[in-house]
Amino acid sequence: MNLALFDLDLTLLPIDSDHAWGEFMIELGWADAAAFRAGNDAFYAAYRAGRLDIDAYIAFAAAPLRERGAAELGAGRERFMREVVAPALRPEARALVESHRERGDRLAIVTSTNDFVTAPIAAAFAVESLIATRLERGADGAPTGRIDGVPAFREGKVARVGQWLAASGAGWSDFARISVYSDSLNDLALLEKATDPVATNPSPELEAVARDRGWRILTLFA
Repeated sequence: MNLALFDLDLTLLPIDSDHAWGEFMIELGWADAAAFRAGNDAFYAAYRAGRLDIDAYIAFAAAPLRERGAAELGAGRERFMREVVAPALRPEARALVESHRERGDRLAIVTSTNDFVTAPIAAAFAVESLIATRLERGADGAPTGRIDGVPAFREGKVARVGQWLAASGAGWSDFARISVYSDSLNDLALLEKATDPVATNPSPELEAVARDRGWRILTLFA
């Protein structure tokens, strides 16, 4: 069996679901437009520049969630999926995932975006294994604003995939071919674990690395 790992935002999706969810919380009235948008944009810029403090970001992004009950959270997320994510689900991305499924590869989506936002997106791609940054939850089930375990971010993605494989008695060396798809230089450590790294809709920084190393470059979205 081979292994195929997919980043999500700007790789399988032409949008960043994390940043888009922040904007959508403003639309829902869960966050102050001016203050929250400024913070959301600043954290997103830091991510793109490779200098995101993910603990600080999760504390910021989870704050509006802590004030809402399960029913309101579920309804808000359903609206987000329907109004924002569904229109961004492109046939090219679905076909890429399906091509690996048809080969019998083991599949996982590996994303730094939190599990609350990404669980229904992974389901939309029919990918059962989601390795996302987990939101810690309190006794009442509400997010605490902290991360549960290792965040699926930068080198943490490698660690989390390793944990996921080990849970089924497998390891990196058990796969003849490992494909990793990502748009971001933040995923360099994960791409370097691949036998087949694919810079997918790459940022200029990742495209430069891919060309220097002779990696495949794939443009899913025009």
